[in-house]
Amino acid sequence: MAMNKFVIAAIAALALAGCGSGADRSGNVVNGEALGSGAEWTSRMGDAAETGYSRLDQIDTGNIGRLGLEFAVDLPGETTLEGTPVAAGGTVYFTGTHSEVYAVDGKTGEVLWKYDPQTWKFSPSKLVLNFAASRGLAYDKGKVFVAAMDGRLIALDAKTGKELWSAETLSRTSTQWISGAPYTFKDKVVVGQAGADNGERGYVTAYDQATGEMAWRFYPVPGSPEENAGVPLMEKAAATWYGEWWKGKTGGGPWGPVAFDEKLDLLYIGSANPGQVDTQTIGKHKGDQLFASSIIALDPDTGDYVWHYQVNPRDAWDYGSNTQITLADLKIEGKPRKVLMQAPKNGFLYVIDRENGKFISAGKIVKVTWAESIDPETGRPVEAPNIRFEKGDVVIWPNPTGGHNWHSQAFSPRTGLIYIPAMHNGVRYSRNRIEGGVFINGMWVGTEKADERDGKGSLVAWDPVRQEEAWRVQHDNIWNGGVLATAGNLVFQGDAFGKFAAYDAESGKQVWSFDAGLGIIAAPMSYAIDGKQYVAVLVGWGGAASVGSDVMNVGWKYGANTRRLLVFALDGGKTLPKEPGPSHTLEPVDDASIAVDPAKAQAGKALFLACMLCHGRDVVSAGSPGPDLRESALAMDPVAFRNIVKGGALIERGMPRYDFLTDEQVTQLYHYVRQEARRAKDKSSE
Repeated sequence: MAMNKFVIAAIAALALAGCGSGADRSGNVVNGEALGSGAEWTSRMGDAAETGYSRLDQIDTGNIGRLGLEFAVDLPGETTLEGTPVAAGGTVYFTGTHSEVYAVDGKTGEVLWKYDPQTWKFSPSKLVLNFAASRGLAYDKGKVFVAAMDGRLIALDAKTGKELWSAETLSRTSTQWISGAPYTFKDKVVVGQAGADNGERGYVTAYDQATGEMAWRFYPVPGSPEENAGVPLMEKAAATWYGEWWKGKTGGGPWGPVAFDEKLDLLYIGSANPGQVDTQTIGKHKGDQLFASSIIALDPDTGDYVWHYQVNPRDAWDYGSNTQITLADLKIEGKPRKVLMQAPKNGFLYVIDRENGKFISAGKIVKVTWAESIDPETGRPVEAPNIRFEKGDVVIWPNPTGGHNWHSQAFSPRTGLIYIPAMHNGVRYSRNRIEGGVFINGMWVGTEKADERDGKGSLVAWDPVRQEEAWRVQHDNIWNGGVLATAGNLVFQGDAFGKFAAYDAESGKQVWSFDAGLGIIAAPMSYAIDGKQYVAVLVGWGGAASVGSDVMNVGWKYGANTRRLLVFALDGGKTLPKEPGPSHTLEPVDDASIAVDPAKAQAGKALFLACMLCHGRDVVSAGSPGPDLRESALAMDPVAFRNIVKGGALIERGMPRYDFLTDEQVTQLYHYVRQEARRAKDKSSE
């Protein structure tokens, strides 16, 4: 991802201001080389170190009041927008819901081209695995790289959008998919995949940027004894698993971001949780289940293992390490250290020596009760009793959504702080039924609320050296956007209610805001053209909001609000059309002449677990990625319902085709939806 030397020279005065040699309030000097991005932002978080930091400082705390909307690009047909745009050569590139790629003029917003991978046509069976989402793309050497949900890694000509090559990284019959952004380094592009919760054995694969030929593949976790035979690393890992693990499959898929250190020549990945957690017996076993829920360093040329640090040995709570890995040099105890920082789902912020994987420190960024601390000598968690369900019900913080998830963090070398979109929520695991909970791996799992912060989120500024909070901005909802930090001493973040705000990076004081008209979950970025700095963000509420509709629903209605790319600059004067605001007013539709069969409805409730990814827990949608079926006229007609659910009538719009369901199962689903719509109708008329 090296930048053209002419471009660097041309923008040096603008791009390097306020960076490189500053000191934070603790006196820690940053590394000698400039972290972050300059005029161009060519990867998901701007640079190889995944800092989410822009060296541009034209927009700063002194003139932020002049920041205004430069242009907006409406994106009809899109729903969930999770990606961070990239910018190169004056063009801004970004992905849509189903990995469509847009190229727009970075000064005007004119759409130059659009590429649609047509996942619904290429591998329609993949659509049933999860809601569609793309967390971005990468740019290098005149090519744009995007990964489709169906498992294809695709290279496009950056000027024309022409497809140059396509590589199938997944089996079409596996229950794996891709939501993460590709990552470029040297002459390669790498991508992982999701599917650990389905028990699929995950891996990360590197391809030649020019040809699409596979260079190497690395599996973080063992396969069957036959697959492990003769592979010393996998034989070692297998000895730490229990039972016939390969029959339940092992998980560990690295679906999240990676980072690259050019000087150390190391590539860093994070692995997911073990795929199948046997909650009935896991408390009786002691093996660590290597290398699940770990940070792993690889040789970037061969994919060979170099070292690992396991965040959660024997992970039973979906605390995978697939969150962002950020590289920086910090002065710790008077000595410069090359570190990586990660805030995985388990609620800690870890600082790890990136040369050798040795533990340095960890601090709790949210409420954490599953562990008291991380032992400084061993680097292992000091776990609380009974957290593996040995003695019945367990209540712990954070829940499987995590204290931090895929939403991007940012590190500022100017302040020495890392800015993390945090979440506060507990979870109850029980052998007994939990109302509103879900049944997973032999246990009921439900949301637990015990204090005023539960069910809410925050933007936390964290000192990674002192392992303490510098400041925190509280949000009223758990599901908020990623973060951008800039050399202008600013931190940008959008929230669930559609507020796109800038904060003073030192104090956390809000210094500017803009009403985006819809909730934001993506991270912003910044770029410059002809000496002018821009800040851009995708506006597209959705993702896992409906899965967690008990705590994430803020009242956005499906299809009511426009998805957009918003781009801001000093003295921008554009305005947005008025958008409908959030509303919790439900308008259920029902026909009293339809007889609901309670037995069929009860059977349909169990089947609906596969539908809640888009349509919400207990048919309570959070507005995206799917509508609230209690308000749907199409869900009234049993013939139309069958044509959509089983026949795939709306597959081109992202509604999967469940052709493996029997007609009776479709009928059961219909009766469940009709039952819940009637209940809502009766309640609204009280």
